[in-house]
Amino acid sequence: MAGIYIHIPFCKQACHYCDFHFSTSLKKKDEMIDALIREIELRKNEIQEPVETIYFGGGTPSVLTNAEIDKILAQIFNLFTVVPNPEITLEANPDDLNEKRIISLAQSKINRLSIGIQSFFEDDLKLMNRAHNAAEALQCLQIATQYFNNISIDLIYGIPNMSLEKWDANVQTALSLNIPHISSYALTVEPRTALATLIKKGKIDNTDDAVAHEHFLHLVKTLENQGYIHYELSNFSKPDYFSKNNSAYWLGKKYLAIGPSAHSFNGTDRSWNVANNSLYIQQIQANILPNEVEVLTKQDRYNEYIMTGLRTIWGVDLPRIEAEFGADYLAYVKTNAAPFIAQNKLVIENNVLKTTLQGKFFCDGIASELFRINE
Repeated sequence: MAGIYIHIPFCKQACHYCDFHFSTSLKKKDEMIDALIREIELRKNEIQEPVETIYFGGGTPSVLTNAEIDKILAQIFNLFTVVPNPEITLEANPDDLNEKRIISLAQSKINRLSIGIQSFFEDDLKLMNRAHNAAEALQCLQIATQYFNNISIDLIYGIPNMSLEKWDANVQTALSLNIPHISSYALTVEPRTALATLIKKGKIDNTDDAVAHEHFLHLVKTLENQGYIHYELSNFSKPDYFSKNNSAYWLGKKYLAIGPSAHSFNGTDRSWNVANNSLYIQQIQANILPNEVEVLTKQDRYNEYIMTGLRTIWGVDLPRIEAEFGADYLAYVKTNAAPFIAQNKLVIENNVLKTTLQGKFFCDGIASELFRINE
């Protein structure tokens, strides 16, 4: 099975923390949609397996009309073998989801919404420069849950001056709406973002790792007590509501990514499209794929498995390390994991290396200590 990701590089306005590729100008939207459809055709032979997930990400895919979304989907269904009941996700912002739009989406092939709530508090949304307000955040979910069974929301913790009580109120609001999937991330200050500039100028307080860690532990405890499965570092799900798209990425399945800046993976190679809307459109119009390709070495594949495995409940399978990479890699990972096992941040259970509760928040840093470098 494989997946298809469609990157929609448009947003109404720029969130202060975002470093993804997007444009706030919609002038080239029609040309972009035509280019996306053309790229799908140019790359139709790259996936032979049945497609089980289609994911519209961005950017803000909900800036597209339903007709534009249907046009892209029609091309995929025409050129690929799609399983009978694929997971088709649309990332959306609350300000795009009035009742009429939600009903229309529910009548389309879209069967999963991923809604960028981030916070239910007005001051947080203003600090992050979100396009929606708190009332829209709550209202869109009250309506969406009437028409969609499969909904995910994003929540951000570690926001400057966010108390634990305020963070808990965000979580409790999500629980009160019976949202089956929650993706939650610490607010991260990326270079060259508006947030980094505002912090540097002293207009916004810097983030605090200790506060973010406290929020994370509270989130894990609260959601697990409510029956959610913490199946990946930033993702929590009721049983049967895991994101098939994201799980495929973490489990190393193939995916074809369409659009500017989009990254694809076919099991041995990784490719990425140019992160420039105009250049992307020009090259696609000339029937040129605007991408670079990297053939992954054994070391690359090992490092990626360590990184993704430690973030998930599936962990790092040690027999697989030996079978795919060799006995020296197995010895290496055991040796480098030993200090973290002693600190109760990692544990080996049934020949699978996993993070403990104490280690989850730090898993990316731990993974980097298990990487093999410059061989």
